Amino acid sequence: MKKLFFRSLILILSLSLLFVAILSTKGFETNKFNKIIAQKIKENNSKVSLTFEKINFKFDIKNLSLYLETKNPNLTYQKISLPINHIKLYLDLISLFKSDTQINKLNVLSDEIEIQQLKKILLKTKPTNMTSLIINKVSSGRVNFDIEIFFKKNQIVDNFIVKGDVKNIKAQIYKDIFVENTNFNFFADTTDILIKAISCKSDGLEVSEGNLQIQNLKEINIKSEFKTKLELNKKNISKYSFLLKQNDNFTLENSLKGTLSHYLQLSFDKTLKVINYDYKNKGNINYIQFKISNSSKNRFLEKKIENLFLNNTYFSSNFNSNKIHKISAKGNYSFDNENYNKFNFENNILNSTDNLVLDFDLSEKVNINLINYTKEKGNLAKIFLDVKKNKKFLNVNKFTFSENKSLISVEKLKLKNQNLQSVKKIEAKTFESNLIKNDFIIEIGKKIKISGKKFDAKNLNKLLNQNKKRDGILKKISKEIDIDLQNIDTPLSTNLSNFKLIGEINNGKFIKISSKGDFGDNKFLDISMKNHKNSKKKYLEIYSDLPQPLLSEYSFFKGLSEGILTYSSIIDEKSSSSKLLIENFKVINAPGLVKLLSLADFGGLADLAEGEGLSFDKMEMQITNSKGLLNLNELYAVGPSISVLMEGYSEETGLTSLKGTLVPAKNLNKILSKIPVIGDIIIPKEVGEGLFGVSFKIKGKPGKLKTTINPIKTITPRFITKALEKSKKSK
Repeated sequence: MKKLFFRSLILILSLSLLFVAILSTKGFETNKFNKIIAQKIKENNSKVSLTFEKINFKFDIKNLSLYLETKNPNLTYQKISLPINHIKLYLDLISLFKSDTQINKLNVLSDEIEIQQLKKILLKTKPTNMTSLIINKVSSGRVNFDIEIFFKKNQIVDNFIVKGDVKNIKAQIYKDIFVENTNFNFFADTTDILIKAISCKSDGLEVSEGNLQIQNLKEINIKSEFKTKLELNKKNISKYSFLLKQNDNFTLENSLKGTLSHYLQLSFDKTLKVINYDYKNKGNINYIQFKISNSSKNRFLEKKIENLFLNNTYFSSNFNSNKIHKISAKGNYSFDNENYNKFNFENNILNSTDNLVLDFDLSEKVNINLINYTKEKGNLAKIFLDVKKNKKFLNVNKFTFSENKSLISVEKLKLKNQNLQSVKKIEAKTFESNLIKNDFIIEIGKKIKISGKKFDAKNLNKLLNQNKKRDGILKKISKEIDIDLQNIDTPLSTNLSNFKLIGEINNGKFIKISSKGDFGDNKFLDISMKNHKNSKKKYLEIYSDLPQPLLSEYSFFKGLSEGILTYSSIIDEKSSSSKLLIENFKVINAPGLVKLLSLADFGGLADLAEGEGLSFDKMEMQITNSKGLLNLNELYAVGPSISVLMEGYSEETGLTSLKGTLVPAKNLNKILSKIPVIGDIIIPKEVGEGLFGVSFKIKGKPGKLKTTINPIKTITPRFITKALEKSKKSK
C-alpha cells in the first residue's frame, strides 16, 4: 500500500512539474480568452482596439503567476496601427474560475516606431507641451517601449512602468539650431522619469553621458548631469548668441573650443514656479577669443587692447537660488594670440555684489605717468587684485604691482559712485636703472597724509594740464592734508627738496594751502592759499625763484630760463582772475618766437634767440577764466632787445587765437625820445626811418597753429602807454 501511495505521489509531482515546464516554456495555446482580453481593453479605452488569432497560456516561474501572451497582435489607436511585438496579460488565478476575470498586470512590448507614425498617434491625443514639442520640432527618429500597467480591482489603473529607447532623433531646438543623432533610454512611473545615456550632436556642439531625473511629488524636482564638447567657429558661433551671456565690454568672437561637465538641479511648485535651482559646470577651455567692445587705449597700457584670447584654461562656475554665485578660471591669456601669460581669476557673487580676485602676469608696456614710471614690453610684471564692487561702490581690498625691485601697492581703497572715500595705504617704490625714482606713502583716513623720501613729478604739470577740465575721483573728499616729501624730481631735471605742505581740501579742491620747498642755491618755492568764507573766494599766491618747473608744460613758455615768478589768482565758483609776473628772464631758442623774428626779418635778433637768448626785464600776464574760456586780457614783455604786447583767448575745444605787436627796443626808445611830455600819449609825427616792428596773429588748434606777420611803421598808443609805464617805473 505504501509503495502504491509513493508511486502515485511521485507520478502527480512529475506530471505537475511537466505541466509547469510546458506552461513556462511553450505554454498552452488557446483562443478562449480572446473575447475577454479585447473587451477589457475596450472598457479601459474605447479608442483602443486589439485583435489577435491565438494566445498562449503560460506560467511565470520568476513571479509565480499565470499570464496570457500573444505575439504580433493588431493594436490600433483611433484606427492608427501600432507596431506591437507582443502583449502579456497577467491574470488573477482564482478569478479564472469566477464570472468576473481580474487582470493584475498588462505588459506591452513594441517594435521600433518611426517618429512620423508616432506623430499621427499624438495628433489624436489630448494636447500637451510634450506632444506639441514632438509634433512641431521633431522631424525624424525611432522609438521603442515596454509598458507595464498594474491594475486594482475593477480594472482601475494602480501604477505603470514605461521603459524604452529613443534612437537617431533629429529636432529643432531654436531657430536654426538642430540636434541630430539623439539617443537615450528612459524609464518612467507615476512619480519618476529617468532618462539615461543621453547623447546628441549639433553644429559645433556635442552632448554625451547625459542623465535626467524628474520627480513628481509635492514638488517637481529635476536633476541632470551631462558633458558637452564645444567647437564653435565663425560660421556657427552666431547661432548660440542667445545662450552665451554677453556684456557691454566683452563679445565672444570667432572661436570657442573646450569640454565641460554640467550639473543642474531645479525645483518647481505645482504652478511650475521655480523654487530652487543649482547649476554647476567645470572643464577645460582649449581656446576662446573675446572682442573687447568700445575698446580704447588704456591709460596705463601703451597698446590699445581690442581682443582677449584664452587657451588651456580650467573653468568652473556655480549659480544657485541662494544668490551665491561663483566663477573661476585658471590658465593662459594673450592680447595678440601670440604671447601668452598665466592668469588666475575668481569671482564670488553675493546679492549682485562681485568679489573679484585676479592674479596674473603682464608683459605689455606699462606707463604710469603720475609717477613717471615705465615697465618696458617683455619685462614680466606680477599683478594681484582683490576687489569688491556693485553698481554703487568699488572697494579695492588689495592691489599689488611688482616688477623686479619696483613695487606699487594699494590697501583698502573705497570708492562710492566713482568718488574716492578713503584709502588705508598707497605705497610706491620704483626704480630706473637701479636708481630709486619713487618712495612714498599715501594714506586717506581722517586726514590725507603723503610722506616719503622721493617723488618723481616730472609729468605732474602735464597731467594737471590735461585733467584740469575733468571732475576727478576726489570731488567728494573734504579733509585736511599734510604732505612731507624729502625730494621731488621736477621737470627740466630741477630737484625740489624738503617740500612740506599743510592745507585743507573741500569737495576735491584746495581751499587752504601753506607750503614751502627748496630748489637749492638759496632758491625757494612758496605757495599759499586762503579762503574768504563770506565771499566764497579763494586767494592763491605762488612765488618761485625758478619759474621753469612750474611752466614746463605750457608751450607758450618753452625756452624760458632763469627769472623769478610771482603768481596771484582770485578764484570763485564760476571763474578766476589771475596775474602772472616773471622778472629778469631769458628766452632761448623758443620755436614760436624764432619764427616770428625770422618772418619779421629781425635777423640779428633771431641769431640772438638761437645763441645765449633774449633777455627780458619783465613779463606781465592778466588772465581770466570763465566757463571753459581762457581770456588773455593782456601780455606785455619788455627787454633790452625787444618788447611784445599781446592779447587773445583759448576755447575749451583747444582753439587758440592770439594777436599782438613786436617791436625792437631801439625803435621803441627812438619813439619814446620824441614824446615831449611823458604821459601825453600821442602818435609821434616823426618816427625816424626804417621798420619799427610787426603785428602778428596766431590762430588754430594745438599742432595746427597758423602765424601771419604784417610790418608796421607806426605803433599803437596802447603799446606806447605800456612802454612809458615801464620807463616811469625804472626811473
